[in-house]
Amino acid sequence: MDIHGAVDAAVPTNIIAAKAAEVRANKVNWQSYLQGQMISAEDCEFIKRFEMTRSEEKQVMLTNEGQQCAKTFLNLMAHISKEQTVQYILTMIDDTLQENHQRVNIFFDYAKRTKNTAWSYFLPMLNRQDLFTVHMAARIIAKLAAWGREMMEGSDLNYYFNWIKTQLSSQKLRATSAETGTVSSGDSSQYVQCVAGCLQLMLRVNEYRFAWVEADGVNCIMSVLNNKCGFQLQYQMIFCIWLLAFSPQMCENLRRFNVVPALSDILQESAKEKVTRIILAAFRNLLEKSSERETRQEYALAMIQCKVLKQLENLDQQKYDDEDISDDIKFLLEKLGESVQDLSSFDEYSSELKSGRLEWSPVHKSEKFWRENAARLNEKNYELLKILTRLLEVSDDPQVLAVAAHDVGEYVRHYPRGKRVIEQLGGKQLVMNHMHHEDQQVRYNALLAVQKLMVHNWEYLGKQLQSEQPPAVAARS
Repeated sequence: MDIHGAVDAAVPTNIIAAKAAEVRANKVNWQSYLQGQMISAEDCEFIKRFEMTRSEEKQVMLTNEGQQCAKTFLNLMAHISKEQTVQYILTMIDDTLQENHQRVNIFFDYAKRTKNTAWSYFLPMLNRQDLFTVHMAARIIAKLAAWGREMMEGSDLNYYFNWIKTQLSSQKLRATSAETGTVSSGDSSQYVQCVAGCLQLMLRVNEYRFAWVEADGVNCIMSVLNNKCGFQLQYQMIFCIWLLAFSPQMCENLRRFNVVPALSDILQESAKEKVTRIILAAFRNLLEKSSERETRQEYALAMIQCKVLKQLENLDQQKYDDEDISDDIKFLLEKLGESVQDLSSFDEYSSELKSGRLEWSPVHKSEKFWRENAARLNEKNYELLKILTRLLEVSDDPQVLAVAAHDVGEYVRHYPRGKRVIEQLGGKQLVMNHMHHEDQQVRYNALLAVQKLMVHNWEYLGKQLQSEQPPAVAARS
């Protein structure tokens, strides 16, 4: 699936579309504003003529009088405060831009003459009280920024992205049913879908992807996904991740945000085909667009660890009308299949251990790997075992300590003389030291490793366990 083939993110939500239809039907009496000296005769004449012009003739009118059109729209917005009329003007502007994306340039031309930016006229409207007015202004800003010949930047872009983040983070705007898309608190969830649509539009532009990540926008997306939201908002947030992953540099940045576990959880639970499709497309981008082999391997390992391979095999049994889904499943099965073959290899484990960045990659929990390779940790004068025990001594990363303790336990379980070797390297005492670590996972894995080291000395183990009990409990026993 490519960006151009994706569904237009500018399509309004049901509530916006319904309200816009209602607004269009309530024609404005421009003559009364002229008589009240709120608008000029020039603007009144133009807007009445614009309203009466048929759709196919509007393009000629805009080509010849584009700057006058922008000027009139903006003058009316500036001089009329009645909410219903402001809604009408914004709807007219939005319709004009939606019919032809090139029409955004009439606002850029006018802004250049007045030494402003095209969106500067609309940004203040994000602070208004009426939801429809606010979100129509937000849609227009996104269209100007995404379709225009100039980039939004600096304080304007920061302000707009911060507004989007605030809207997405607002708890009251969350949909409450992930399965049906039903909403609470009136129509507010559909308005937040409109906000998500604005972000989808913005992130089609590569420069805005970098700005969104700079603004800590990925954390915002992940926060929405990690909360129970409706499937439509879920789809839109994953769509944004898919867009970000078109950039190789963004693929590097996304490594920090645990994207794969979150998406794999949703993939497992989702009953909506479009959600499945966008997750698979996002996974494909992460593997295909990443320029660094290490990054691709990291994403592949994460997918395997999160049981994505099994999910893909199940999905492969189904029939899809959408060729993109079938193509993505085939691609992912092939790439993850290649990675699985390397997972049990000793070279894979060796390189991870030497990097000092141990994590719960599948190889650590592979019975087959330890059965076949435990003795190989003795090679080159116990080089890898020395690294393993060294990590137990110097690392302050709880995950590294937990995995290292686990690996020591697996080594002594699968290598007959392993206990003696570990003791000679000082590993036994190091593991014991971590039985009282503040991190629960470190304590747990250290305790398991000690069990394997002390399997013939349960009396000692019992004393250790008793010493971990609270004083009151120990006194009663």
